[in-house]
Amino acid sequence: MKYLELAEFYKEAGSTTKRLEKIRILSDFLKKLQEKDKDVLYLMLGDIYPEYDEKRIGISNQIAIKAISKATGVDEKTVVHEWKEVGDLGKVAEKLISKKKQATLHRHVLTTEKILENLRKLPELEGKGTVGKKLLLITELLASASPLEAMYIVRTLLADLRMGIKESTIRDAMAVAFFQDKKEASKKIQDAIDKSNDLAAVFDAAKHGKLNELGKLHLEVGKPIKAMLAQKAKNIHEAFEAVGKPCAIEYKYDGFRLIIHKKANQVIFFTRRLENVTKQFPEVAEYVKKYVTGDSLILDSEAVGFDKKTGEYKPFQEISQRIRRKYDIEKLQNELPIEINVFDILYYNGKSLLNEPFEKRTALIKKIIKNHPYKIIHAKQIITSDETKAEEFYKQALKNNQEGVMFKNLQAFYQPGNRVGHMLKIKPAEKDLDLVITGGEYGTGKRFGWLSSFILSCKDEKTGKFLEIGKMGTGIKEKATEETDSHISFNELTEKLKPYFIEEKGKTVKIKPKIVISVTYQEIQHSPNYNSGFALRFPRFTALRPDKSPNDASTLKDVEKDFENQKRNWKYG
Repeated sequence: MKYLELAEFYKEAGSTTKRLEKIRILSDFLKKLQEKDKDVLYLMLGDIYPEYDEKRIGISNQIAIKAISKATGVDEKTVVHEWKEVGDLGKVAEKLISKKKQATLHRHVLTTEKILENLRKLPELEGKGTVGKKLLLITELLASASPLEAMYIVRTLLADLRMGIKESTIRDAMAVAFFQDKKEASKKIQDAIDKSNDLAAVFDAAKHGKLNELGKLHLEVGKPIKAMLAQKAKNIHEAFEAVGKPCAIEYKYDGFRLIIHKKANQVIFFTRRLENVTKQFPEVAEYVKKYVTGDSLILDSEAVGFDKKTGEYKPFQEISQRIRRKYDIEKLQNELPIEINVFDILYYNGKSLLNEPFEKRTALIKKIIKNHPYKIIHAKQIITSDETKAEEFYKQALKNNQEGVMFKNLQAFYQPGNRVGHMLKIKPAEKDLDLVITGGEYGTGKRFGWLSSFILSCKDEKTGKFLEIGKMGTGIKEKATEETDSHISFNELTEKLKPYFIEEKGKTVKIKPKIVISVTYQEIQHSPNYNSGFALRFPRFTALRPDKSPNDASTLKDVEKDFENQKRNWKYG
């Protein structure tokens, strides 16, 4: 299809903040969308591949500036000046392309196929001359683009479409476009998305208006699936009330989520943000082959670090680099060994277990995994109705340096990607949130040249926007020391954030919400200074969370709940 058609849709969808209106606009567009153009669905979310695919566009503001300059004949300083004025490189491209009237004489009609072709070449480029090659691919598109097309090409490159369209919007638009029973269809579409993580494949199944077609999309070993997430409980009594008696109670491990796929002799690992981290954990692949029976399976687990000398478990901060580092793997294996704690199974020997009760799934885990401490074990668990036993188990988990406990309904199904009410977590009263960095300010003196304070934001589930909740500058080191050090310096964090800088004005920087960190704090207060309506008192950095995406960040609802809990002055454990 013509890219201009897509750009005009972007403009219309971005012109309203009303969700129902966006769904109507999108459903009308989907009705006209041909099967051959289904990859357009990736572009709608500012991407070029399904969510599980590791390849990303990865273009910095600097490269985008150079490309706009080359395509328009305007010097880079002018482009930067315009950018500082409007704060949107897409708008800059639109303005400068519109001024270059002679360009229209040589324009080629851009298609979505051509856009995808060029954009999909970008992640493949590496080695000497990469920047130049990327510039050629981008400039080729901008040189043929209309002003409106140029704006959305640049916004796509920078993963900043500014349309307010999320996966859930597309889900509901498909239901409106293709089905009579919109409520039932929406559930079925979401189920298909959760299993496949591929909107284009779901569109293929949905466009005929047959619910049974959606049911044909199923789990595949080797293809990542979103992890099921837990809600919080204030105390043990509340947890029992929510999940029922008896229930399973398990350790809540202080580690990172690892979804394990095995087919024949091949073992693959994914994080909860669908990132393939197989190369980082060669020893775990051997554990799975040796201690888990089954030809094909998908396991849900938590990887926990431990001290080789004492056997004591380590906090997440100390082992988080096992995810981040893609080199010196053998050295890290030795320095930062991990134990895999398996607590769920989603697929076994050709059959999906998503709709099997947890009781049955956990029984299977115990049957197929040969426990081998400090390598791979089934998660520590009790099944009880007794609150006294539950409290004892909770205290034992804390004594063993774990975060707390999980309460699980024995009859519940596995719901990928959902934060469910049949699985709850209890942690001590220490207050912590996973937040996204959305801004910063350069320091002075010994911190000159580095960001020394950082704006923290939570996610508004209703709008998908990130709302500011405070400013943080503690818990970060002055200088980097050893590579294996679990904490991060101001310099290191600044460098990690630089590719996501959106705008710089004086000492302040706006940052694209990409980097998730764990933060502890003393108290939450109402505040008119931040657009969330709340402010954290004494927030302190505790860890980078490379295992989490911005979509996994704590929500405004989480903040409101923690605020209410603190008013009750509740403390447990």
